[in-house]
Amino acid sequence: MATDETVIDSTVKKTISVKAPKEVAWRVFAERMSTWWPLATHKLGKGPAKEVVLEPRAGGRWYERGEDGSTCDWGHVLTWEPTERLVLSWEISASWQSDPSIKTEVEVRFFAEGAAVTRVELEHRKLDAYGAETEVMRGQFDSPGGWPGLLEAFAARAAAD
Repeated sequence: MATDETVIDSTVKKTISVKAPKEVAWRVFAERMSTWWPLATHKLGKGPAKEVVLEPRAGGRWYERGEDGSTCDWGHVLTWEPTERLVLSWEISASWQSDPSIKTEVEVRFFAEGAAVTRVELEHRKLDAYGAETEVMRGQFDSPGGWPGLLEAFAARAAAD
């Protein structure tokens, strides 16, 4: 007897071409996230956010720091392979609060396509961690205010460096 199953794609994949050498693209994405991440609108803390911090090592924290010095965790660095690959845990609930029980993953890979162009591939996976909210969250991550817009802001910043 066959059963009806709804299969939900629980991954968002995006690719962008960045007009910058691979080392610059890496540095801007992983080490200077505050220069392109829209902290006025994409933050978790109650007050104004000052910066996004990725501690440069596997096991490091990924968090925002508020203007008042407070911090709000976003996740952790799972893999830190400079200029090649970065994997982050995204520990943010469907209500946009820090939640270490939610463990989705964001993997970012950097590929040189000549001396001054880098292809950046981003995959946000394990979205099924959101349970009943999986489709809603996938839609948000895949919307212009999600990864597509964030990657455009990143590419513009990297090209200007």
